Parts: sequence; structure tokens; C-alpha cells
Amino acid sequence: MIDPNLKRSLGQMIKGVQVVGATHEGVSRLYTSHWVTQVAFDEPIVMASVSPKHDTHPLMVESGQFCVSILAADQVYAGQYFSYPGHKFKYVADELVALDDDGLPFVPDSIAWLTCEIFERIERFDHDLFLANVTKVREGRLGEPPLLYSARHGWRITGDNAREKGVSIRDQLLERVAEMPDD
Repeated sequence: MIDPNLKRSLGQMIKGVQVVGATHEGVSRLYTSHWVTQVAFDEPIVMASVSPKHDTHPLMVESGQFCVSILAADQVYAGQYFSYPGHKFKYVADELVALDDDGLPFVPDSIAWLTCEIFERIERFDHDLFLANVTKVREGRLGEPPLLYSARHGWRITGDNAREKGVSIRDQLLERVAEMPDD
């Protein structure tokens, strides 16, 4: 059991919201995640953390691929819908799912969606980690702010810039370094 203080602290982490989908033998399933992340700079590699209890998990394992839809801030409805197992809603929201040219399910009108080919699965804890190469990207509404989620604060929309426009903290720090005497 996780310590309540640690749980509250971890709940402060705010992350982008994605919908992960997979298809195998004509069956498609999707789930909402805020546990998908880019894990390399030089290679287009992502990691998705997925519970083996979720109905998308076996489709990912069997097909060796998945699609990630990056949700825009105005797509909280889709985010909420896919955050529950589809059978609870009896799959009533077909308008929230489209299939790409490869037959992978994605959320229409999302910021972008990525086709991911799994190259490693790490079975640990209560979730498996799927490492995957991004093999295809489709741009949607790239100019839209993304939807965010935090366990402590719920659904959020990205807001104002954290730093003043035209001010480079990096440049300020480099100026300070340049002013330092040489050793």
C-alpha cells in the first residue's frame, strides 16, 4: 500500500492526456492515459504504461502496435469517456473513434495521432511498460492547447506561458557564466 503522503505528492504531477488504442482480429479498444511519454531525443521512441487488466492490453500484445491520440483541451468528453472500460458505457460513442489507413483506432480532431510499433514490453508491478518506435504521425489540430490531468487537480487546460515572452532564462544564466572569472 502506498503511503498517503506520497500518493498526494505524486498526485501533484500534471501530465498531458492521450487516448491509446489498439486493434487485433477486428476488435478495437481504447483507453485514456496520462502515462504515455517520449523517452528519447534522437529516436522517436515513446513508452506507454498499461494495466494488464485493461481490455486494450491484450490487443497491444497480440498486434505489436498501438495508436496514441494526443487530446486537445476541448476534448475532455473523449478523455472522460475512454477513462472507463468501454463495456461500462456499452461502446455508445462511436463518433469518438475513427480507424486510420492501417486499421488502428484514434480520436478524430485530436492534436495529433501516432502509430507506434512495440519493440519491448517490461512486465512489472501493476502495469506493463511498452516501449515503441513512432512509425507514423498524423497532424491534427497542432495549434490547440493540450488537455492535462492530475490526480489531485483533475482535468485542466494549459494556460499562460510560465515565462515572459522574449526573456530567455538560459541566456541570462549563460551571461552569468561568462561574467565569472576563469579558474
